[in-house]
Amino acid sequence: MAVTTKIEAGRPVATLINVFTVVPERQAELVALLSRATEETMKDRPGFVSANIHASQDGERVVNYAQWESEEHFRAMLADPAAREHMTRAAELAEHFDPRMYAVESIHHA
Repeated sequence: MAVTTKIEAGRPVATLINVFTVVPERQAELVALLSRATEETMKDRPGFVSANIHASQDGERVVNYAQWESEEHFRAMLADPAAREHMTRAAELAEHFDPRMYAVESIHHA
């Protein structure tokens, strides 16, 4: 059964939103790295639900929107050496990054 990102207020998942600032020439490289890290490492970690990589049209931002079953699962991934290797490389490509955990508070549809 395919699992997809489901954004729902009150859903018991931990949501990571990490905003990376990059020089436009490095945006595609960072997107590729995050995508590869997700496929090769993150998606096989316990508690992983989904990840979505977004590239701003101006080339200056990359946003990783990821869901984990719990914040404990997310923290366990942070301690994993293979995951840390990918995260270190992503940090090297970015000028700045701002990872934060969020709770979905409100959803609106047309």
